Amino acid sequence: MVSDSTGETLMTIVRAATAQYENIQPIEHVYPLIRHDKQLSRVLEEIESAPGIVLYTLVEQSYARRLERKCQDLGLPCVNVLKPVYQVFHSYLNVTETWRVGGQHVMDEEYFQRMEAMNYTMLHDDGQIAGVLEEADVILVGISRTSKTPTSIYLANRGIKAANIPLIPNMRPPRQLLKARKPLVVGLMATAERIRDIRQNRILSLDAKTDNDTYVDRKSIAKEIAMSKRLCAENGWPLIDVTRRSIEETAAEIMDLLRKHKNEQKETEEY
Repeated sequence: MVSDSTGETLMTIVRAATAQYENIQPIEHVYPLIRHDKQLSRVLEEIESAPGIVLYTLVEQSYARRLERKCQDLGLPCVNVLKPVYQVFHSYLNVTETWRVGGQHVMDEEYFQRMEAMNYTMLHDDGQIAGVLEEADVILVGISRTSKTPTSIYLANRGIKAANIPLIPNMRPPRQLLKARKPLVVGLMATAERIRDIRQNRILSLDAKTDNDTYVDRKSIAKEIAMSKRLCAENGWPLIDVTRRSIEETAAEIMDLLRKHKNEQKETEEY
């Protein structure tokens, strides 16, 4: 994977493709920020010593041609992964490309919105500063080990202010949570077996000792799950089972719910 920017686009495409092949174990060679002749020369040498499929996103056309010639000489497949997309845009819009390196990473309004969202999310992780929950776009609630923090951070990286509140046995949720009207509140849950396994691994990884056996007791966890389901049902909050979902899949569903939530709020205000 050869890129003149961060290489994120390439890695996303490659991992989406290789995930479809169960019997292979890909070895990734990632070369980001290739913007000088010497850097490209080093990449070409390493491709020759460790040949494989070459995918690239290079704005500088002379670099792209040089890479393709080298791969042709070595008999290696070499693909500009964005070329088909550029061709469709060019044909449909009838405009030429501006060829800006890292154009999707400019520090514009959207960039600073993401930074603001990330800052908010970090300050409102695990129930912190619950007094300003009304400023959130999304509030995630759930018992311990339901992926609230990583999901919140993923959402923040999409410019969404996400707070998360843990649901603790025998403790009432914060009053600010129950009063929140602007944010979308979403419950996260998983099966008791899944949560028990994660909690046990968490304790082992921290080499921690706990006197509270209920933390990893399946029946106690099942009661926690029932409590979270009941709370979400009473308040009309959507509930997502994250047992077999990746963070990305959970976040995608939350973002879809958020779009609907904002549309409903807009319609209510207009009415």
